[in-house]
Amino acid sequence: MAKRVLVIGGGGREHALVRALRRSPQEPELLAAPGNAGIAGDGVECLPDVGAEDLDAIVAAAKERAVDLVVVGPEAPLVAGVVDALAAEGIAAFGPTRAAARIEGSKAYAKELMRRVGVPTASHTLLRDRETALAQLACASYPVVLKADVLAAGKGVIICPDEASAREAVEAYFTERRFGETEVVLEEYLEGEELSLLALCDGERAIPMAPAQDYKRIFDGDEGPNTGGMGSYSPVPGIDAERARELAEQIHRPIVDALRREGTPYHGILYAGLMLTAQGPKVLEFNCRFGDPETQAVLPRLRSDLLDLLERATRPGGLAGAELDWSADWAVTVVLASRGYPASSSKGDVIRGVGAAEAAGAEVLHAGTARRDGELVTAGGRVLNVTGMGPTPGAARERAYAAADLIEFDGRQLRRDIAARAVEKVGA
Repeated sequence: MAKRVLVIGGGGREHALVRALRRSPQEPELLAAPGNAGIAGDGVECLPDVGAEDLDAIVAAAKERAVDLVVVGPEAPLVAGVVDALAAEGIAAFGPTRAAARIEGSKAYAKELMRRVGVPTASHTLLRDRETALAQLACASYPVVLKADVLAAGKGVIICPDEASAREAVEAYFTERRFGETEVVLEEYLEGEELSLLALCDGERAIPMAPAQDYKRIFDGDEGPNTGGMGSYSPVPGIDAERARELAEQIHRPIVDALRREGTPYHGILYAGLMLTAQGPKVLEFNCRFGDPETQAVLPRLRSDLLDLLERATRPGGLAGAELDWSADWAVTVVLASRGYPASSSKGDVIRGVGAAEAAGAEVLHAGTARRDGELVTAGGRVLNVTGMGPTPGAARERAYAAADLIEFDGRQLRRDIAARAVEKVGA
């Protein structure tokens, strides 16, 4: 009998997970909660009434459908303890427990943990209230980075070039409560090139996946406010398999070892957002799940059985001897966003050209879409992810953009510089 797997979430990352799981030689039966129009279009049963943050509904659905494995996509249910709730019912789940997921749920906790185990990161100060924050800003060296100490869908980070902009940010955090009730982490601004390195963890070891680079700002040239991510590519020039293993030993392994010693072993994906500085790699952030949109560029390159890897990661020491096989091709993912994103999003706009983009050889993953009166429409800030693959970054990039330009909807936004740095470095 085929294994039954329930994927939690309804974005582009979850669509990428579904596509990769469909390639498993085990041919699992897949469900998605709540899923999206693209996942449903792949023939996967979606459970639209089961919200990604509704822990009771997730557990009930997993029990009712006799699910063999739950794969949790978003961070919010992980931080809320969905893995713990499923484990209490004897249901296997891929992802960290609530205690281990604090690595993403609290920036302050992550900073303290890194300090304790010697993982390099930017220097920081915790700002507990407006008055303390304003006092610290007067003696800070600029630029600085301010981060909400809560989950904020990738938008809680504000880079401040001077004291005036930092004061505006403090008002956004403490007066406007733009990100809810939160303390704020004031960080040293790091310069260098960013790198996303995800590692599969089984409570004892951290096995790096293919490196990726993402683009957080809304506009070309890294201008404008932070988003959940406007594009990504994989691999990354200069980061081969051996270098990735070295980074995982230096960055991920100390965290996994510390959490195991503390009785909260880390299972799932440990995502390290790194800055490659002149002084060496430093951690910008840890996340407790697959990155978005990095997953959309990384998983199409994976040749190993993803289902086997996820199942093994749920067991203590289950990844012993695991080897990950990767395609030599490059993957470039371009995000198409709706009007107003990231401050808001336009919904209900009719989307045209997805079939043509797929016919052009790209993979189109749905992030914020829905079906209305038989038509595909926008239903979120980030709408579609278009991934092109090719033997060089230039070829992959050309395919991604050629396909993206076949897709139209009112107010469409996209960056035009995704993977341009890779093309410059590789020369193709």
